[in-house]
Amino acid sequence: MMKTYKSVKSSGISISQLMLPSYSNFSGKIHGGYILSLMDQIAFACASKFSGNYCVTASVDTVDFLSPIEVGELVTMKASVNYVGRSSMIIGIRVESENIQTGHSKHCNSSYFTMVAKDETGQNTEVPGLILTHLNDIRRFYNCIQQIEARKIRNRHEVEFDYKSDDAMKNLEKYKVKVELK
Repeated sequence: MMKTYKSVKSSGISISQLMLPSYSNFSGKIHGGYILSLMDQIAFACASKFSGNYCVTASVDTVDFLSPIEVGELVTMKASVNYVGRSSMIIGIRVESENIQTGHSKHCNSSYFTMVAKDETGQNTEVPGLILTHLNDIRRFYNCIQQIEARKIRNRHEVEFDYKSDDAMKNLEKYKVKVELK
């Protein structure tokens, strides 16, 4: 059984990239899918650095697009391990963009990726424990525990909720839907 521990700080990684016109969508803003791709790359790098193993993306727990990113802005992504399980890690990612002419920067995106460490045979492998050295580390760790519990509740709801019941059908009247079963 693995008994090593690493600090949140040791997992930290950042990348910066200038946003080119080829990354933009039809409205001239940087395409969200491109930003998600960069976030997946930094989550992989962060998890692999921390665990010392190849890692795969298990889920993208939250993606909050807060502000659009413009062509020509410098985007910086910062990632760190916020939570560890046996073989999984939740990576917190913060995305900021900076107008390189004015120096004005803005928080554009926050996200949480769950990554799983794999051994040479492709099997899940244990990751180091996490050393929490700041109150923010503790806050982030507890936020991840809440995310995990919320996911369990959602999954249980999906299995247990009887969406075909009379009560469920009646409840739909509160929403902007029309039920036309065939």
